[in-house]
Amino acid sequence: MTAIALVQAQSALAQACLAPDDVTDAGIYAIPVVADGFRVSCTPHLAADGFFATQGEDFVAPYSAMQSEHWPGTLRVFLALAASDGTDERADALGELPADALRPLVDAFLAQKIGEEIKPKDCSKIERAMELLAPLPPENLGGLLTFILDVTGVKEPAICETETQ
Repeated sequence: MTAIALVQAQSALAQACLAPDDVTDAGIYAIPVVADGFRVSCTPHLAADGFFATQGEDFVAPYSAMQSEHWPGTLRVFLALAASDGTDERADALGELPADALRPLVDAFLAQKIGEEIKPKDCSKIERAMELLAPLPPENLGGLLTFILDVTGVKEPAICETETQ
């Protein structure tokens, strides 16, 4: 399984864009890690009876249960992003590691980035977004994130065109 994931990841590195399904996988995979970063950064700034305090664990639970299933696509996205700065050495070095050894690195990277990006003044807005998105099944939320990245023109790297586009 690890060998297949690495071959697929190396194939993704050769592309100039990210496969939409991989981006969707990464969105689903990232929710529990993002929620942990949000919890650390925002708990002191949120109401004790707000959505995250009362329903946050229920919101995150289905995503946590799906992380392993969505790890291969997440790995391909992570390796593609590692290679997108123009230095293949980093991606090559990461590609040499077993896929399961990279999971804690990816989680730590995501948590650090979230911690750096979340400002206290944004905590209530992010909580409101979580509350609005909570009714969506994980696949729909992941697909919505991919759609938003695609239509907003993210180019570093871009989302690959699908056959139906």
